[in-house]
Amino acid sequence: MAVLARLLECLLWPARKQEWVEEAEKRRSSPDGPQSLLDAPRCAQRPHGGAAASWGLRFGASAVQGWRAHMEDAHCAWLELPGLGPGWAFFAVLDGHGGTRAALFGARHLPGYVLEALGPAPGEPQGVCEALRRAFLSADARLRALWPRGEPGGSTALALLVSPHFLYLAHCGDSRAVLSRAGAVAFTTEDHRPLRPRERERIHDAGGTISRRRLEGSLAVSRALGDFAYKEAPGRPPELQLVSAEPEVTALARRAEDEFMLLASDGVWDAMSGSALAGLVASRLCLGLAPELLCAQLLDTCLCKGSLDNMTCILVCFPGAPRPCEEAIRKELVLDAALGRRVAELCAFGQEPPSLNTVFRTLASEDIPDLPPGGGLHCKFLPQPKAPYPGQVALYERGVIILVTSRAGHYGCGEWNFGTKCSEEKYSSKSNIVAAAGRGGAPGRGRRTPFLLPGPPIRAPERRGARGPAPALSTFPPGSRTLWGGTLGETEQNLEPALNP
Repeated sequence: MAVLARLLECLLWPARKQEWVEEAEKRRSSPDGPQSLLDAPRCAQRPHGGAAASWGLRFGASAVQGWRAHMEDAHCAWLELPGLGPGWAFFAVLDGHGGTRAALFGARHLPGYVLEALGPAPGEPQGVCEALRRAFLSADARLRALWPRGEPGGSTALALLVSPHFLYLAHCGDSRAVLSRAGAVAFTTEDHRPLRPRERERIHDAGGTISRRRLEGSLAVSRALGDFAYKEAPGRPPELQLVSAEPEVTALARRAEDEFMLLASDGVWDAMSGSALAGLVASRLCLGLAPELLCAQLLDTCLCKGSLDNMTCILVCFPGAPRPCEEAIRKELVLDAALGRRVAELCAFGQEPPSLNTVFRTLASEDIPDLPPGGGLHCKFLPQPKAPYPGQVALYERGVIILVTSRAGHYGCGEWNFGTKCSEEKYSSKSNIVAAAGRGGAPGRGRRTPFLLPGPPIRAPERRGARGPAPALSTFPPGSRTLWGGTLGETEQNLEPALNP
């Protein structure tokens, strides 16, 4: 699929980086601004996914550090649960605060506590709901036994347990899930905030206060793993403390119309609403984009929309998920070509290319049909120049072309110097490439002016002499388990449930 998406960033990355640095400096110098932001966002992602073909389940996941100084999100995915029959799966997103320890503990050990609580023959739905409740509280109790006394920190937790007949959502905190059914949002979780009536009553009964919409004027969520400084009220059980680890559990009967479930940390919801996200995901699935690459594009979109937080998302697709549509693909190709021509026109005037903000404002003021629902023009951006997604063709400085295969889910990347054979055409100069592509790309004005050449999907030849490693996209077979958390290097596959760290 031709997804242009990287068009404007490749025009003037140095200018955009300078804009971001100036914005970050303003935020840091503000007395009320965040104090833990970087000069520029860290945009690296390693999207990954898997499929259980026998019961029609697919998932994709990705995470990005963004503007935050530290990555405190973690997540896990189990396509098969040991001891249970086919059709059972488990996914969780954890958003740490005050450090990554609680989130990593939850990603590593919460599945084991869930399995232990479920037993070999869980009763649906009430038995499973109670098992999820016990699992969260047991994991929190174990975390407390290991936690250094007096140290702050905790994590929200959002878990999806899939069975052949039900979808179970268990969550505490402000990570959120949305279910799309028959083309509409059928269910979304509600954040646990101190001002929610039930939460406020529990907090006041435990002797706590709410100030500036925060618990004790500090904590923005009222349920979480960890945060043991708020779990010291004498004579009260764990679920009735100022901060509770008891999850809110919902059982949804599965239907043939179920399309997908999106789980994400609050950084995603800061930038987009549930209905906007559902519309964007559905539109990208109609283009045949693999779930893991869709998650990566979604996080890029949220970053371009202004999210400053760590972001993690997991997309779980059911048998009723939207399938590739030729009409949707045709419209996307037309849109990409139109954007390419328009950007080339804007860059053709003047001695210097226009700033990114100028190009974006100009495009935003114009009536551009068929922009991605929910994502809009932001969905066509990258937060910084990097290898594009399938279907994109990028031309960078010093005469190097980076090509990516158009087949969704199969990533290939290669580089060729000008004059080498590529896609059955011999290109000897930038102008020849632009003419051959037939998209009106803009020739560069000097060695330090990279730009994107929109073009038709091209299958990448064998990689040779590439500048950097291509994103590690993995497809795990049914029964595999993955844990991703902390930095990009902290990854485990075939993770067995361990109750003792």
